Amino acid sequence: MKYLAIFAAIIFTGSFAAAQLNLTEDDLKILADFEMRVDRYTEMREIVRRQIPTLPKDATPEQILVNKTHLRDGVQKARVNARQGDLFTQSATAVIRSIIKQEFKGFKGNEIRKTVLEADQKGVPLLVNVPYPETKELVEMSPALLFALPQLPKQLRYRYIGRSLAILDRDNGLIIDFMKDALP
Repeated sequence: MKYLAIFAAIIFTGSFAAAQLNLTEDDLKILADFEMRVDRYTEMREIVRRQIPTLPKDATPEQILVNKTHLRDGVQKARVNARQGDLFTQSATAVIRSIIKQEFKGFKGNEIRKTVLEADQKGVPLLVNVPYPETKELVEMSPALLFALPQLPKQLRYRYIGRSLAILDRDNGLIIDFMKDALP
């Protein structure tokens, strides 16, 4: 993934690229570990998905809902012992928090912060392996911030839940992991 490639490039080209990104060699190793943890989740999720019948091309809303429910239930069962910090380790949280802080400097950061904090997210559980309520607003992420953060596979997405940064599964809405106080 992105940071693994950057880490490899730094090994061959020195610390110039890391200095531009304000990331040290240790930071890149931490982000590579984060991406490996994300990949492990994605692999497990795909194993669960393969056990669910494929939807027909002309699936009804009811069939789609049943499929989504089976995927959610299967992932929850496979991750019965999941807890906060499985992906966002303490080290990864520190590096990601510093990336976010850099991206939130200036006027744009204030506008993004205002948008995030105004979103209707009251009652959203900040718990791992719990679905994000479909009736609650999802706050879009700034493109610049998404570019700066470690890239996620297409099955996952970053979202703010209040001041916390969460990783959500796109298809089943589960909160995969979160880090508190991510919003500067």
